[in-house]
Amino acid sequence: MKMNHISIAGLSVAVLLAAMLVLVKPAYAQSEPAYYGFEPDITTNYVRTEDHFRMGYIRVAVEVMVPDTGDLSTIEYHAPLLRNAFIRIFSKASEQQIKSLTGRDDLRMQCLEEAQRLMRRETGEPIIRDVLFTKYIYH
Repeated sequence: MKMNHISIAGLSVAVLLAAMLVLVKPAYAQSEPAYYGFEPDITTNYVRTEDHFRMGYIRVAVEVMVPDTGDLSTIEYHAPLLRNAFIRIFSKASEQQIKSLTGRDDLRMQCLEEAQRLMRRETGEPIIRDVLFTKYIYH
């Protein structure tokens, strides 16, 4: 009976490489971003200047991105504070900001900056990486 011999050195290198791939993860893979969606959608009024100061409304589905799923509980705890900040930003926006793509992005950046400021004040860390508008309806 003939036996196939595997060199111990070859086997140990393969086992060592497999163990390294399983045990050692790159720094960027240690945490996965997570998203928190505000429910229900944020709905508020804004002033329509073209119709002699009649009111319009905007409805936005807002999600915030956090660096790790462990941060979701912190965001959930502070959700009323963040929701209020988003409503204030939308209700002070001009009609042109609401309706234009550049204005919409400006509003998104304002929401991000304010959310990071509030989280830094409340937790010591900005936590929120990005703000996304997944639905954006105005009338």
